[in-house]
Amino acid sequence: MTPEPHGLIYYFFNLDMMARAAPEIMAGFWLTLAMAVLVVVGGLALGLVLAVLRAFQVRPLTWAIILFVDVFRAVPALVIIVIVVFALPYGGIVFSPFWGTTLSLVLVLAGFAEEVFWAGITAIDRGQWEAARSTGLRFLETLRFVILPQAVRLAIPPLTNWTIAITKSTALGSFVAVPEILSQASSAQSSLANPSPLTLAAFLFLVIFAPLVVLTRWLERRYGWRR
Repeated sequence: MTPEPHGLIYYFFNLDMMARAAPEIMAGFWLTLAMAVLVVVGGLALGLVLAVLRAFQVRPLTWAIILFVDVFRAVPALVIIVIVVFALPYGGIVFSPFWGTTLSLVLVLAGFAEEVFWAGITAIDRGQWEAARSTGLRFLETLRFVILPQAVRLAIPPLTNWTIAITKSTALGSFVAVPEILSQASSAQSSLANPSPLTLAAFLFLVIFAPLVVLTRWLERRYGWRR
Protein backbone atom coordinates (compact mmCIF):
# COMPACT_ATOMS: atom_id res chain seq x y z
CA MET A 1 0.00 0.00 0.00
CA THR A 2 1.46 3.35 -1.04
CA PRO A 3 1.57 5.89 1.81
CA GLU A 4 -0.46 9.08 1.49
CA PRO A 5 1.64 11.74 -0.30
CA HIS A 6 0.98 14.28 2.44
CA GLY A 7 0.83 12.06 5.51
CA LEU A 8 3.20 11.42 8.40
CA ILE A 9 4.11 7.96 7.08
CA TYR A 10 4.95 9.34 3.64
CA TYR A 11 7.26 12.07 4.95
CA PHE A 12 8.96 10.40 7.91
CA PHE A 13 8.57 6.63 7.57
CA ASN A 14 8.62 6.14 3.81
CA LEU A 15 10.31 2.78 3.34
CA ASP A 16 10.87 3.35 -0.37
CA MET A 17 12.78 6.58 0.31
CA MET A 18 14.74 4.88 3.08
CA ALA A 19 15.71 2.03 0.76
CA ARG A 20 16.92 4.46 -1.89
CA ALA A 21 19.05 6.32 0.64
CA ALA A 22 20.23 3.24 2.51
CA PRO A 23 23.54 2.56 0.68
CA GLU A 24 24.93 6.05 1.37
CA ILE A 25 23.58 6.16 4.92
CA MET A 26 25.04 2.73 5.73
CA ALA A 27 28.43 3.93 4.51
CA GLY A 28 28.02 6.83 6.94
CA PHE A 29 27.01 4.39 9.66
CA TRP A 30 30.29 2.47 9.46
CA LEU A 31 32.25 5.72 9.39
CA THR A 32 30.40 7.03 12.44
CA LEU A 33 30.95 3.75 14.28
CA ALA A 34 34.68 3.91 13.57
CA MET A 35 34.84 7.50 14.80
CA ALA A 36 32.93 6.62 17.97
CA VAL A 37 35.27 3.75 18.83
CA LEU A 38 38.37 5.87 18.22
CA VAL A 39 37.00 8.75 20.29
CA VAL A 40 36.11 6.54 23.27
CA VAL A 41 39.37 4.59 23.31
CA GLY A 42 41.62 7.56 22.54
CA GLY A 43 39.87 10.05 24.82
CA LEU A 44 39.72 7.80 27.88
CA ALA A 45 43.29 6.57 27.42
CA LEU A 46 44.69 10.09 27.02
CA GLY A 47 42.66 11.36 29.97
CA LEU A 48 44.00 8.60 32.22
CA VAL A 49 47.59 9.23 31.09
CA LEU A 50 47.24 12.94 31.86
CA ALA A 51 45.78 12.21 35.31
CA VAL A 52 48.68 9.86 36.08
CA LEU A 53 51.23 12.45 34.92
CA ARG A 54 49.52 15.07 37.07
CA ALA A 55 49.95 12.81 40.09
CA PHE A 56 53.74 13.33 39.88
CA GLN A 57 53.13 16.95 40.89
CA VAL A 58 55.80 18.41 38.62
CA ARG A 59 54.71 22.03 38.64
CA PRO A 60 55.29 23.04 34.96
CA LEU A 61 53.74 19.77 33.78
CA THR A 62 50.80 20.21 36.13
CA TRP A 63 50.19 23.74 34.85
CA ALA A 64 50.32 22.51 31.24
CA ILE A 65 47.78 19.74 31.99
CA ILE A 66 45.45 22.14 33.78
CA LEU A 67 45.64 24.56 30.85
CA PHE A 68 44.90 21.73 28.41
CA VAL A 69 41.92 20.56 30.47
CA ASP A 70 40.47 24.05 30.94
CA VAL A 71 40.72 24.89 27.24
CA PHE A 72 39.15 21.70 25.93
CA ARG A 73 36.39 21.74 28.55
CA ALA A 74 35.53 25.38 27.91
CA VAL A 75 35.65 25.64 24.10
CA PRO A 76 32.70 24.07 22.19
CA ALA A 77 33.61 20.91 20.31
CA LEU A 78 32.48 22.40 16.99
CA VAL A 79 34.87 25.33 17.37
CA ILE A 80 37.74 22.94 18.05
CA ILE A 81 36.83 20.85 15.00
CA VAL A 82 36.78 23.94 12.77
CA ILE A 83 40.16 25.10 14.12
CA VAL A 84 41.78 21.70 13.62
CA VAL A 85 40.38 21.11 10.14
CA PHE A 86 40.50 24.64 8.68
CA ALA A 87 42.94 26.74 10.75
CA LEU A 88 45.84 24.36 11.41
CA PRO A 89 46.59 23.89 7.68
CA TYR A 90 47.75 27.53 7.61
CA GLY A 91 50.46 26.43 10.03
CA GLY A 92 51.40 23.45 7.90
CA ILE A 93 49.45 20.90 9.97
CA VAL A 94 46.85 19.20 7.80
CA PHE A 95 44.21 16.71 8.90
CA SER A 96 41.49 15.19 6.77
CA PRO A 97 37.96 16.03 7.93
CA PHE A 98 37.62 12.50 9.38
CA TRP A 99 40.83 12.57 11.38
CA GLY A 100 40.44 16.23 12.29
CA THR A 101 37.00 15.59 13.77
CA THR A 102 38.15 12.42 15.52
CA LEU A 103 41.22 14.10 17.01
CA SER A 104 39.16 17.08 18.18
CA LEU A 105 36.65 14.86 20.00
CA VAL A 106 39.47 12.75 21.49
CA LEU A 107 40.97 15.92 22.97
CA VAL A 108 37.61 17.11 24.28
CA LEU A 109 36.84 13.77 25.91
CA ALA A 110 40.39 13.60 27.30
CA GLY A 111 39.91 16.98 28.98
CA PHE A 112 36.80 15.81 30.82
CA ALA A 113 38.20 12.33 31.49
CA GLU A 114 41.37 13.74 33.05
CA GLU A 115 39.37 15.80 35.53
CA VAL A 116 37.21 12.82 36.46
CA PHE A 117 40.20 10.48 36.88
CA TRP A 118 42.07 13.15 38.84
CA ALA A 119 39.08 13.64 41.14
CA GLY A 120 39.10 9.89 41.74
CA ILE A 121 42.82 9.91 42.56
CA THR A 122 42.54 12.81 44.99
CA ALA A 123 39.51 11.21 46.65
CA ILE A 124 41.66 8.33 47.90
CA ASP A 125 42.67 8.88 51.51
CA ARG A 126 46.27 10.04 51.95
CA GLY A 127 46.76 7.30 54.51
CA GLN A 128 46.57 4.68 51.75
CA TRP A 129 49.52 6.31 49.99
CA GLU A 130 51.51 6.32 53.21
CA ALA A 131 50.57 2.75 54.12
CA ALA A 132 51.56 1.46 50.68
CA ARG A 133 54.87 3.33 50.74
CA SER A 134 55.62 1.99 54.21
CA THR A 135 55.47 -1.56 52.85
CA GLY A 136 58.27 -0.78 50.41
CA LEU A 137 56.22 0.03 47.31
CA ARG A 138 57.64 2.79 45.17
CA PHE A 139 55.55 5.74 43.99
CA LEU A 140 54.62 4.20 40.64
CA GLU A 141 53.82 0.85 42.21
CA THR A 142 51.60 2.53 44.79
CA LEU A 143 49.82 4.48 42.09
CA ARG A 144 49.37 1.45 39.85
CA PHE A 145 48.38 -1.23 42.34
CA VAL A 146 46.71 0.70 45.18
CA ILE A 147 45.43 4.09 44.04
CA LEU A 148 44.39 3.73 40.40
CA PRO A 149 42.12 0.67 40.83
CA GLN A 150 40.10 2.57 43.42
CA ALA A 151 40.20 5.86 41.51
CA VAL A 152 38.91 4.27 38.32
CA ARG A 153 35.98 2.72 40.17
CA LEU A 154 35.11 6.12 41.62
CA ALA A 155 35.39 7.70 38.18
CA ILE A 156 33.12 5.29 36.32
CA PRO A 157 29.67 6.82 37.06
CA PRO A 158 30.45 10.43 36.02
CA LEU A 159 32.81 9.34 33.26
CA THR A 160 30.25 7.19 31.45
CA ASN A 161 27.86 10.13 31.12
CA TRP A 162 30.52 12.40 29.63
CA THR A 163 31.69 9.64 27.30
CA ILE A 164 28.23 9.19 25.79
CA ALA A 165 27.59 12.93 25.50
CA ILE A 166 30.88 13.69 23.76
CA THR A 167 30.88 10.62 21.52
CA LYS A 168 27.48 11.64 20.13
CA SER A 169 29.22 14.78 18.87
CA THR A 170 30.54 12.71 15.95
CA ALA A 171 27.49 14.18 14.19
CA LEU A 172 29.36 17.52 14.20
CA GLY A 173 31.59 16.03 11.52
CA SER A 174 28.85 16.93 9.04
CA PHE A 175 29.88 20.59 9.40
CA VAL A 176 33.33 19.84 7.95
CA ALA A 177 32.15 17.46 5.21
CA VAL A 178 32.74 14.17 7.01
CA PRO A 179 30.35 11.74 5.27
CA GLU A 180 28.99 10.33 8.52
CA ILE A 181 25.38 9.33 9.18
CA LEU A 182 23.87 12.80 9.58
CA SER A 183 25.71 14.23 6.59
CA GLN A 184 24.62 11.37 4.33
CA ALA A 185 21.04 11.52 5.59
CA SER A 186 20.85 15.28 5.05
CA SER A 187 22.14 14.90 1.49
CA ALA A 188 19.59 12.15 0.82
CA GLN A 189 16.81 14.29 2.27
CA SER A 190 17.71 17.13 -0.08
CA SER A 191 17.96 14.95 -3.18
CA LEU A 192 14.77 13.00 -2.44
CA ALA A 193 12.80 15.96 -1.03
CA ASN A 194 11.71 13.70 1.80
CA PRO A 195 12.93 13.58 5.44
CA SER A 196 12.53 9.80 5.77
CA PRO A 197 16.34 9.31 5.45
CA LEU A 198 16.71 11.31 8.67
CA THR A 199 14.41 8.82 10.40
CA LEU A 200 16.65 6.01 9.19
CA ALA A 201 19.68 7.95 10.46
CA ALA A 202 18.05 8.36 13.87
CA PHE A 203 17.48 4.60 14.04
CA LEU A 204 21.12 3.92 13.15
CA PHE A 205 22.29 6.35 15.83
CA LEU A 206 20.26 4.25 18.26
CA VAL A 207 21.98 1.12 16.95
CA ILE A 208 25.36 2.66 17.78
CA PHE A 209 24.67 4.44 21.04
CA ALA A 210 21.96 2.36 22.73
CA PRO A 211 24.44 -0.51 23.35
CA LEU A 212 26.90 2.06 24.71
CA VAL A 213 24.27 3.28 27.16
CA VAL A 214 23.55 -0.31 28.24
CA LEU A 215 27.28 -0.99 28.61
CA THR A 216 27.81 2.06 30.77
CA ARG A 217 24.93 1.08 33.04
CA TRP A 218 26.47 -2.38 33.40
CA LEU A 219 29.86 -0.85 34.22
CA GLU A 220 28.27 1.37 36.85
CA ARG A 221 26.61 -1.64 38.49
CA ARG A 222 29.64 -3.90 38.14
CA TYR A 223 32.46 -1.57 39.16
CA GLY A 224 30.86 1.41 40.85
CA TRP A 225 30.86 1.72 44.61
CA ARG A 226 27.79 0.24 46.25
CA ARG A 227 26.12 2.34 48.90
